[in-house]
Amino acid sequence: MSVVNTVADAAAIAAGARVLEAGGLVAFPTETVYGLGADAENPAAVARIYDAKGRPNDHPVIVHVAPGADLDYWVTEIPDAARQLVAAFWPGPLTLILKRASHIPDAVSGGQDTVGIRCPSHPVAIALLTAFKGGKGGVAAPSANKFGNVSPTTAQHVRDEFHLDDVEEGSITGEPACSAGLHVTVLEGGASQVGIESTIVDLSRLATHGPVLLRPGHITAQQIANVIGQLPAAPDQAAPRASGTLESHYAPRTPVTMVAHAALADTVAQLQAKGARVAVIGHACGELGNNMRLLPAEPVGYAYGIYAALREMDLVQADVILVETPPQDDAWLGVNDRLRRSVFGSTGILARFLSQ
Repeated sequence: MSVVNTVADAAAIAAGARVLEAGGLVAFPTETVYGLGADAENPAAVARIYDAKGRPNDHPVIVHVAPGADLDYWVTEIPDAARQLVAAFWPGPLTLILKRASHIPDAVSGGQDTVGIRCPSHPVAIALLTAFKGGKGGVAAPSANKFGNVSPTTAQHVRDEFHLDDVEEGSITGEPACSAGLHVTVLEGGASQVGIESTIVDLSRLATHGPVLLRPGHITAQQIANVIGQLPAAPDQAAPRASGTLESHYAPRTPVTMVAHAALADTVAQLQAKGARVAVIGHACGELGNNMRLLPAEPVGYAYGIYAALREMDLVQADVILVETPPQDDAWLGVNDRLRRSVFGSTGILARFLSQ
């Protein structure tokens, strides 16, 4: 059954908190993307997230906490660098990887001895986390989509992803990954303002590896360094597994690939000459057909729109989506990370089309 709230008012948020406390799932807005949440201390509830998403059990999720939460409850040690980053960026789009307290179920960490924690800044998320267990609980929440698909940035994206608008009252038919009796409450919060997932920094191995940037995002490595006095290193092979860091991720169903600005128009023409239906996501190019979305040519605005653009172009029945390659400077690192993973499964698609 899908319980849809068009406006996440106080009553809707209170109802969502009760669903979480009862072991159910709540899809809720954050400033990054919409999350599919469950009580982080209830392994059976967390298992429902994995079941609904088709997510591998060893792929960790992030625990979301209310402002002012007692981090000592969740982790064994809070280094000075963690306290400094919390003071600088929470509530906000930054996840910290720390050593997990022994009483916190390893279901949230994919069996690892670490846990990812963040405090989101979206007012609906804050209200939900504050209401849940009186602000003392944690909500495990990956993005509210099928595993590996494009993350949702609106409540409608969530409903589309899980076919919740198609499910009749009292039934969950039409979505094979859902178990009988599963309830999904979707809280409305408008479009996510950041648009890509949080920056993830590993602080669990400071003595041996220093801070490590596991996933870039809206908060940059330089901003982190400005606070803790040290640039985070690139991930090493022994780094903890973290949410959203597999090679293939954030992908639409339609094959997608990046094309440099100078080659984009010619590539579109060549594909169309071969009879291919082409969709384009650009930022500096001119108009290249009806199936096109032009995003801002700066990283914040681009990040805000990229997932919605991928979802929109995924619906136009194109054979391939071409994304104009964004700039490669540090400000675009989070965007390029998501696009690199998005196109990974479509490697070689242009050559196959053009060789036909």
